[in-house]
This record gives sequence, structure tokens and C-alpha cells, in this order.
Amino acid sequence: MTIEPYDRGLLDVGDGNRIYWETSGNPDGKVALCVHGGPGGGGTRGARRAFDPERFRIVLFDQRGCGESLPNAADPAVDMSCNTTEHLIADMERLREHLGVERWLLYGGSWASTLILAYAERFPERVSEIILISTTLSTRAESDWLYGGGLRLLLPDAYEAFAGAVAGDDLLAGYEQLLTSPDPAVREKAAADWCAWEDAVIAHETLGRPGQYGGHDGVLAMVRIIVHYARHNAFLEDGQLLRDVHRLAGIPAVVVHGRRDLSCPLLYPWELVRAWPSADLVIVEDSGHTGSPAMGEAIGAAVERFSPPLLNR
Repeated sequence: MTIEPYDRGLLDVGDGNRIYWETSGNPDGKVALCVHGGPGGGGTRGARRAFDPERFRIVLFDQRGCGESLPNAADPAVDMSCNTTEHLIADMERLREHLGVERWLLYGGSWASTLILAYAERFPERVSEIILISTTLSTRAESDWLYGGGLRLLLPDAYEAFAGAVAGDDLLAGYEQLLTSPDPAVREKAAADWCAWEDAVIAHETLGRPGQYGGHDGVLAMVRIIVHYARHNAFLEDGQLLRDVHRLAGIPAVVVHGRRDLSCPLLYPWELVRAWPSADLVIVEDSGHTGSPAMGEAIGAAVERFSPPLLNR
């Protein structure tokens, strides 16, 4: 059975948005929804390879404004007021209904962990299991660490270049203004400066994928969406996901995290799992945010744990 998609489409989710989705694997298999990071990191399809196509019906989608979803946020005229965590939760639920799925396993890393937790806390009855990788809870403390100067302690030169690329004291507002400039060259430079910082944060991850931000195909849309969500604290109350984790009681989960992850410090998934008795935390000693062979093995073990048996064997 092939891992390539056997069905795909554009789902109208309102507000002039259509989200791209695709399914691969076994149409009668256990349903796994792959949620991408970023936010705005759509267009990549490698996550489907985490699942055995004989045992899973694998669903991927691009969140609003990125990848093959329409319209694309790289266009500064695209209205971002209709791109919030609340909209993305509703889009996921609409996709579930459209595909006729009763319950699904949720899988994803980085920003995807925030969105998965927000969706699962809203619709716990629709979730069978959860696999989170390189988890962030999108708290203000995490945003301050990554974008507000916390990491300047370790990367003063890269942070100075990052902050110095915009005028004024409000770094996020400054980048947002540049990313909506009518001048394409200004927008492209702002996206490149932002990615230079993100890549500096993961540059030490020689076992993973250093340089992945600047090498993303849809970098302009991705950076604009990242800045939009960062400016609004991911459209969540601070600490909301940890506060409401009791709603996930009984949902089996594996949280895989690299100890060397500077982008998303280990403290936050640690606190999450302490408050979530049905979740297990797997700490990968040699991994940062973008993984390592050992992290790949840990993710594979998590998927296998939740895999159904092969039929007719």
C-alpha cells in the first residue's frame, strides 16, 4: 500500500479561506492527523512517513494562509484577522466532519503541539491518542525566551542582528510592519532576518536539521504567520493549555523532547506531563529542536505503541 495520497482537496472553512488536505495509506485504517508546525510551516509532507500506510489512514492539512491553502499569507493584502488559534481549531473539526472521522490520533511538533493541545482540550471525545514532539505551550515566558531577549544570554551576536533589523523597541510590531510593506524586497529581507535568528537558535543541532527555517519553501508566509501569532500570544490566555490539561484525562499520550532544545525548553513539556497522568515524557539526551536519530527512534516507538495490528496476519 502506497504512502502517496489517494485523495485530496480544498475545504472551504469560511472567511474566504480554503484549506488543503490529503489522505494516504489505508482508507480503512486507524486515522492519524499530522499537524504541522510554524505556525505557517505548511507545504511539507514528510510527516506521513512516520506511519505505516497499511495500518493507518494518514491525514495531512495545511493551516490557513500557508502551503497549498488559499489565500496565501505571503500576499500582504491577505487579512490575518481571520487566522487565529480559534479559527484553526474550528478548521480541524470541520475537516474531521468532512472526512467522516469519529476519532483520530493527533501527531505533530513545535507549534503543532500547541494547536493539538488546544484542539484536544476543546474536543477530547474526538481524540484517541496524542504524540507530541518538541513541545511548546506558547506561554508568554516561552515567547520572551525566544523573541524577547531571553536567548540573548547565549546568542548575543545573533540576537543583536535580529533585533537591530527593526526600528523601535517593539520587535514583533516592527517585523509585522516590514512583512506587510508594499515593497517585496523589504518583505523578503525581513523574512530572511527573522529566519537567520531562528536558524541561529538551532545551529548547534548537528544531528538534526540546522538551517531549516531559511530553507523553507514558503518562508514569507511562514514568517508573517509566526509574527502574527507571537504578537498575540498565540491567541490563548497565558497558561491556558496547562490549566486545562485535566480535560485530557485518560487520553494516552507520548511527549518526545530533546534536552538540547533551545527553541522550546524542556521545562514546559515537563510541567505538562506532570499534570497529565496518562502522558509519558521521553527525553532524548542528544537532540535539540529538530531531532536526531535517537529522537527518530523514540518517535517511531511512540507510533508503534499506538499502532493497530495488521489485519490477516
